[in-house]
Amino acid sequence: MWSSAAAGLGLGLGLIVAIGAQNAHVLRYGLRRERVGLVVAICACSDLLLIVVGTAGVGTVIAASRTLTVVMTVAGACVLLTYGALAARRAVRGSDVLVVDADARPAPRASAVGGVVATTLALTWLNPHVYLDTVVLLGSLAAGHGDARWWFAAGAGLGSVLWFTALGYGAALLRPVFARPGAWRVLDGVIALVMVGIAGGLVLDLAAC
Repeated sequence: MWSSAAAGLGLGLGLIVAIGAQNAHVLRYGLRRERVGLVVAICACSDLLLIVVGTAGVGTVIAASRTLTVVMTVAGACVLLTYGALAARRAVRGSDVLVVDADARPAPRASAVGGVVATTLALTWLNPHVYLDTVVLLGSLAAGHGDARWWFAAGAGLGSVLWFTALGYGAALLRPVFARPGAWRVLDGVIALVMVGIAGGLVLDLAAC
C-alpha cells in the first residue's frame, strides 16, 4: 500500500518536474504574484482528474485511437506555438508592466480572471504530453499495482499538488532577479524556445508514427 503510494509520488514528480508549458505558465504568474492560487489550483486539479481517469482505465482507450491521438497532437501543437509566439514577442519588445519591485509587497495586477482561467486550461487540456504522462503512462503503471493502484494514483496526485504549489509560491524567491526588465525578456525567450521545441517534437513524433 505505502510502497505503491511512494512509487506513484516518485513517478509523478519525475514526470512533472521539467520545463514545459504548464510549469512555465505557473512560474510566470508566481513571479508576478498574480492569480497564483487560481493557476496552481487549476493545474493541480486538472492533473488529479487526469490521473484518476488514467487509473480507471481510459488511458488504454486513448492510446488505441489513432484519430484521437492525431487530433490531440495537432491541437496541442497549435496551442503551444501560439503561446510561444506571444512569449517571443514579449522577449523582443519587452514590457514595463512585468517589472517587479523586489523589496515592496506587490499588489496583484487586475488581470481578467476569465483570461487566466482560459489560458491555464488550454495549456493543460490541449497539451498531448499531459495525457501521455498522466492518463496513458501513469494509468498503465497504476494498473500494474493491482488492488493498490489507487494508492499509486494518490501518490502521483500528491506529487502534482506539491510541485505546482512549490513552483507557484516558491517563485517569489526569484523576485530579486526579475526586478530587472532584461530578466523577463530572457525568461520569455526561454519560454518561447521551450514551447516551439515541444510543439516541433509533437509533430515529428506524429509524423514518425
